[in-house]
Formats: sequence, C-alpha cells, structure tokens
Amino acid sequence: MTKLLKVKNVYKSYGSNEVLKGLDLELDEGKIVGLLGPNASGKSTLIKLINGLLKADDGTIEIAGFEPSVETKKVVSYLPERTYINDWMKVKDMIDMFSDFYDDFDVEKAKKLFEDLDISLDSKIKTLSKGSKEKVQLVLVMSRNAKLYILDEPIAGVDPAARSYIIRTILNSFPEGATLMIVTHLISDIEGICDEVAFINEGKIVLHQDTDSIRNEKGVSVDALFREVFKC
Repeated sequence: MTKLLKVKNVYKSYGSNEVLKGLDLELDEGKIVGLLGPNASGKSTLIKLINGLLKADDGTIEIAGFEPSVETKKVVSYLPERTYINDWMKVKDMIDMFSDFYDDFDVEKAKKLFEDLDISLDSKIKTLSKGSKEKVQLVLVMSRNAKLYILDEPIAGVDPAARSYIIRTILNSFPEGATLMIVTHLISDIEGICDEVAFINEGKIVLHQDTDSIRNEKGVSVDALFREVFKC
C-alpha cells in the first residue's frame, strides 16, 4: 500500500523546549486515523509541520512525495482547531473564497452539505452559533477533493447529539482513496470510524496500530487503552 504521509526522525524545539523528539509516523492511502495524545504531547506542532506552518529543526516530512510546500497545500485540506472565518462574511462568500483559492473545491458538494446541515448560504457568520461556525468550517474543508484531510478537534464545539451527525457528514464527504487524520480528545466518539490510531506522548509516537488489533489482541476499546497508557 502506498505511503501518503512519511514523517521521519523529526525534531522541533521552541527555544530550550524540545517538543518533538525524533518522531516517526507513516500513513497509508485510504485510511482514517485518529491522532491521540494528552495536552502538550506534540499534536499541534506535528500538524503545523505537516501543513507547512512550521519548519522542523531536523528530520523529513513528505506528503505524496513532496516536502511541505505550495505543492502539498494542493493535496492537504486542513481544519484548524481555532476559527479562521471572518465574521462579517456570509456563508456564500466563504464558498466563493474557497473556490477561488482551491482548484479542487467542489461548490455543489458544499451547497448540498450546507443544505443538509440546515445552514443558509445567506447567513452572516457573526449570526451563527459557535457550533454552526464549526460546521461551516468543516463543510468547507471536506468539500475539497484532497488526498489528505487533517481535522483538528472537529466535534469539540458541538453538543453530543450533533456529534454523530457531524461524523456522518465527514464520512459521506470523504473521497475514496483519500486519508483522513482526526485529532481529538473525544476518543469514544470517533474510535468506531478509525482504521488506525496513533498515540503521541512527549514528542514521540508511542503506539500506532489498527483499531481491530487493539480490540482483538488487548481486549479493550481504544478509549480504555488510551486511559490506561496515559493514566487518565
């Protein structure tokens, strides 16, 4: 199986604080992977490096054969944890902006998803609830035909009743053959859709295994194993 993402022996420090310490991670095409770890484990730094928002001190990162660059931005669709949309814009303005920025943006898919989520294209972003703003961002990211999707806490801001709906939206918008990385602390909500999970702690991947093997070999859920490993 082709390796879409290759992270090899990556180090990253902020001053004297070493955050990533020779981290290795490889992801195949066509997988849904949960990136899980406690606070300050290195998740955010790793994601920013993959997206070219930071530069590694040492080591290599390749996405579809390219180092993080303009080329990888063409194949990576990234949902950051923090809101990035402008309050003064309307939903339809965001569609236009994404369409201008990304050649792979599917306008009709976006419109259909907004209709399914009962979000009007004429709605001003500032009038939407926090949960609805997060849904807008998610729809925009998932409406690209990318090779790698990275979603940072995509369901953290929505109520429990809406989480399963959001997860279904993600799955229904996910192109065949693409890879999806979900970063979240709500493990029990997403472990059912993950093919694999990677546990990160103190700047290294301490476990990377498919979810069926975890349940069959260890006899526990991913959530239970996470709590055991990190003593939650």
